[in-house]
Amino acid sequence: MSEVTYPEKQHPDTGSRLKIDRVVVAIVIGFAGLVVLDPAQSWPSAVFVADAFLGILPFLLVSVGFAAGAKASGLDQPIATIFRKNQVTAIFLAALLGSLSPFCSCGVIPIIAGLLQAGVPLAPVMAFWIASPLMDPEMFILLVGGIGLEFTLAKLAAATAIGLAAGFAVYGLRRLPAIGSPLKSGLSACGSTCGTGLESDRVNWTFWRDRARMNVFTSSASETGWFLFKWLALAFFIESLMVAYVPPHLVASWLGGSEWWVIPMASGIGIPAYLNGYAAIPLVRGLMDIGMLPGAGLAFMVAGGVTSIPAAMAVYVAVNRTVFSVYLLLGVAGAIASGFAYQLYLGV
Repeated sequence: MSEVTYPEKQHPDTGSRLKIDRVVVAIVIGFAGLVVLDPAQSWPSAVFVADAFLGILPFLLVSVGFAAGAKASGLDQPIATIFRKNQVTAIFLAALLGSLSPFCSCGVIPIIAGLLQAGVPLAPVMAFWIASPLMDPEMFILLVGGIGLEFTLAKLAAATAIGLAAGFAVYGLRRLPAIGSPLKSGLSACGSTCGTGLESDRVNWTFWRDRARMNVFTSSASETGWFLFKWLALAFFIESLMVAYVPPHLVASWLGGSEWWVIPMASGIGIPAYLNGYAAIPLVRGLMDIGMLPGAGLAFMVAGGVTSIPAAMAVYVAVNRTVFSVYLLLGVAGAIASGFAYQLYLGV
């Protein structure tokens, strides 16, 4: 086995923690401004952020540990190779698993970051990424009770179809440099021998026994964990403000109607007027009762889950601008297409 050496070059983000961090500054200024402008909302927002982190913490720890462990052990290269050789099959499986997974739009980010850091191609990751926030077992049950089985199955079909479409769209763009290297500079997916100082290309399943590999693990885990933590904290804070200051009756006034253009408008409104999937159920049910197109309700829920501002911010955490733009385009297009497809199915 080749000799293992220690990395000499420090990751650029490590030193930046000692400097002024713009994300941390934004969070501090945001909370300080809230305390001054609306003191009554400051505590609910803090509790909202804390609760969101408690919910996401297991996934964050597992994904960060997986990414760091894959890099330290050298497992990232075999994983990436397997997915590259079977991308078409992986896209189908990712879309199906994503439509059944219990992850919200922000909760899926650590999982996605871990997969991309391990070198998994963007196409199957995007399929899972798009489908995952749209449906989960609890959502399925609540939708059946709140709106009906037909609408629920339509949303499940939309989650899978949009995931597949997104995955194959990215697969078609895979030769673009930005698609081939999707992660932001604060994260890395260099493979087992890039930037780690590990000269051996063998997988070491007991990497914790090797001091150099443990240094790689702790460095990677701390850098990735901090990077995701600060950006998700900002996303959760903004989400708390949107939940507090975007009242459901305002959304209802925008979406109450049966004209065809309500479907694309519902997709657009789903971006700034965020409501999580559970909170949107009674609102959409009430709007449909007074005449809103069912396709518009579906488009609103799909756009809210995939491309709302908090969800988009969480995506912006991990990927470069090109991939971020592709994500938004696919999400909005998928929401509009699913709304019109559902209306065609209903024959309305």
